Amino acid sequence: MGPRGSALVCGYTNYHRRLEFSLAELKKKEDCLLCPTGFAANMAVMVAIGNISRLLSAGSQPLNEEKVAIFSDALNHASIIDGIHLAEKQHGVEVFVYRHCDMSHLDEMLSTCSMKKRVVVTDSLFSMDGDFAPMLELARLRKRHGYLLVIDDAHGTFVCGENGGGVAEAFNCEGDVDICVGTLSKAAGCHGGFVACSKRWKQLILSRGRSFIYSTAAPVPFVAAAHAAVIVARKETWRRREIWKRVKDFQILTGIPIASPIISLVAGTEEKALEASRHLLGSGFHVTAIRPPTVPPNSCRLRITLSAVHTTDDLKKLTEALSCCIDFREVFVHFTNGHAARL
Repeated sequence: MGPRGSALVCGYTNYHRRLEFSLAELKKKEDCLLCPTGFAANMAVMVAIGNISRLLSAGSQPLNEEKVAIFSDALNHASIIDGIHLAEKQHGVEVFVYRHCDMSHLDEMLSTCSMKKRVVVTDSLFSMDGDFAPMLELARLRKRHGYLLVIDDAHGTFVCGENGGGVAEAFNCEGDVDICVGTLSKAAGCHGGFVACSKRWKQLILSRGRSFIYSTAAPVPFVAAAHAAVIVARKETWRRREIWKRVKDFQILTGIPIASPIISLVAGTEEKALEASRHLLGSGFHVTAIRPPTVPPNSCRLRITLSAVHTTDDLKKLTEALSCCIDFREVFVHFTNGHAARL
């Protein structure tokens, strides 16, 4: 498995550096920092941001005058939220939560905020609803308000963009993203997380991000496999084309205006979601029921994730099985009145 230990002690090898370089190149960033998981990566970033106040205030002004304002989407991943809470406990940040993908609300909050150092953090592709963050609007507001933009591209990396660079590449705004967090456990099919950023941000995160500093580095075979996955993702572009063909197939078969390979079908109660999941499993489809605390009560859902190996015939059979436990008309209303209308 290679040397075992934290990256700063003895767990870092040429294999780790090679993977970091390839990910930085993919994300069009100066450098990259590997983390043990995507959760740890988000925690490390948020804690490092919270430490900016201490670094700038040492020996000068009181800490409360140097806090960082973090603006967070209401539906951000738990790892972002937990990282922010930890930064709050260190008294380095003040947090503002804006309504999900509501750029008017974010603009209003930024306009009335008197704090000079500002960070906006959001998922790029939301895992529970399958909708995209309004990247172009975020880029426009970044120019107006001058904030640091951090995205969690866990579900967009390798799936979106011509080269698999993720959601920012797909929206042609990579230069407007300052820090991009990702995972190697989704499309890459491996294990681990990463932070693509500038060299200066990498130095700050690796010196202040405790979830990175005190965690064992990823084993060499995992890292080598992930590096191979990056090469495959960039060269075998047919995989992305197949995924997006399946998205169109599902739209046509169900009439539901999905926007991504993540399909969220709200069933309502836990009982309905579990019953539907059991029915699908009996029909040959492993679709798990998502329940509280991951989603609010009475919004339990089936989450379907499409991949390049699925076929149109697979989706026809899936649609047939779903029709026995899900009313596509009700789902359509949810999409048109809910997150899909925000795209």
